[in-house]
Amino acid sequence: MSAAASNASANGAGASSISSTMLQGLRDQDAVAWSRLVKVLGPVVYEWCRRSGLQPSDAENVVQEVFLSVAVKIETFRREKASDTFRGWLWRITQNKIRNYVQRWKKHPDGAGGTDAKVQLQQLAVCESSDSEAPSDPNSDCLILHRVLESIREDFEHDTWQAFWRMAVQGHPSAEIAADLGMTQEAVRQAKRRVVRRLQNELDGIF
Repeated sequence: MSAAASNASANGAGASSISSTMLQGLRDQDAVAWSRLVKVLGPVVYEWCRRSGLQPSDAENVVQEVFLSVAVKIETFRREKASDTFRGWLWRITQNKIRNYVQRWKKHPDGAGGTDAKVQLQQLAVCESSDSEAPSDPNSDCLILHRVLESIREDFEHDTWQAFWRMAVQGHPSAEIAADLGMTQEAVRQAKRRVVRRLQNELDGIF
């Protein structure tokens, strides 16, 4: 965990810092951070939209609206208590955008695109979600984890990544990995720790 994250933990409910590298990058308007955000959480937002009843093209439009809103509001995100997560904040923005979409349809139902679309949108209007918290979904969590891993993989040398992957993910013993990669066992363990620390830093504040 980063020093900022440790300080936030020590400060308890009063902590308001954004310790994640990704989140800090968003505040700094860093293009790489924004690209990673969309890559990591875009599919999750899309899935939330689809589960709410939106058709694929409508879901894609709402996803764009969500991230435009994030760009405008990122400075307002605060972690004042442990339960304040970026994913929860993103969920609430997504819910608001879905509701706005439904309201726009209610005002202009004839523009929905045919009888089938009208029926689907009527169902969506009935099924509007009022949940204030992001749903607990292991599949979404795994998707986020894999997307973050993909986004940081190129930042590590091949052998470092292989040592981490084979030890942390595949469960191979360090002695076997060391022999295969021409490394010492301690170097294998250090490689694993390096990637894990980076992963924790990227995920800190999202969940």
